[in-house]
Amino acid sequence: MIFNLFSNNKIMSPSEANENMKNDKSIVLLDVREDYEYRSGHIKNAKHIPVGQIASDIGKMGITKDSKIYVYCQSGGRSTKACDILGKMGYKNCFNIGGIMNWPYEVVK
Repeated sequence: MIFNLFSNNKIMSPSEANENMKNDKSIVLLDVREDYEYRSGHIKNAKHIPVGQIASDIGKMGITKDSKIYVYCQSGGRSTKACDILGKMGYKNCFNIGGIMNWPYEVVK
């Protein structure tokens, strides 16, 4: 895991994220792309909230501020923004795992 110098994001590689999710079923995987992108394919077990709806919808998902949250988008830009928003809202265990385009594991279509 590394820290992004331009934001408060904790960045995690796909391989580290994948391994952690195998061993810790409490991790919340969050896809912050638009609806049509999510429907075209997403990482298995991902919850979906478009980045523009994070602030208003995260509480409706039952995700607590203590939850470990792994966030991804298409290429990593929106997941960076989402982690910044979540951090400002008090979610301290938010990890940016980048974009699905760099995810070499199973994708649900």
